[in-house]
This record gives sequence, structure tokens and C-alpha cells, in this order.
Amino acid sequence: MITIDNLRKFGANVDEGVKRCLDDEDFYIDLVKSAIPDTRIDELEQCINNGELDKAFEIAHALKGMYGNISLTPIYEPINEMTELLRDRKEADYSPYLNKAKEQKKNLVELYNARK
Repeated sequence: MITIDNLRKFGANVDEGVKRCLDDEDFYIDLVKSAIPDTRIDELEQCINNGELDKAFEIAHALKGMYGNISLTPIYEPINEMTELLRDRKEADYSPYLNKAKEQKKNLVELYNARK
């Protein structure tokens, strides 16, 4: 279940996220929930695997904005690292960043699906 307390335990910077939502906790929770079905991390991985670094940068940059705006720090941080590497279209091993982002997204989905 997505609650302010559970998001804190997850590692989100809840205070910052709620502040961006004009101190409206319900609105913040709704924004976090809206990020759950997003599948662009998988699309990002596919683009990187196919060497499509321009498209990968665009996706990573969009994800960085989404996760950063709602302060989902555990997912934001590896996405941010990838974005900066992709900014220069740098050939690199992105798997540690992708794996971390996917793991944290899975944790968020599990939190969402958990019962009280």
C-alpha cells in the first residue's frame, strides 16, 4: 500500500515531494501511483541494448524528470546517473544502473500491491 510512511521507508524524499505538490499529500500519493504502470525503464533497457543512445537519452531524461519531481530517490538516482552518461552518448556498461532502477521500481510496485 502506498502511504507517506511506506514511501519514507522505501527511501523517497517524501517531504520534498509533498512540498512540490503544494503540501497536498493526497495529490502526491496520486502522482506516485501514476508512476507505477510506466514501462519506460524496459524501453530504456531495450534502446541501450540496441545501441540507440539518442532515444535512450530521451527516455532516461524523461524518467529522471518524472522520478525527480515526485522524489522517488531510490529510482531517481540510477536513472540520473544513466542520463548523465547518455547525455554524451557514451558507450558504457549501463547494466548496474538499469538493474538498480528495475529493482527499486519492482520494490515500489510490491509496496503498491501490499495490503495493510
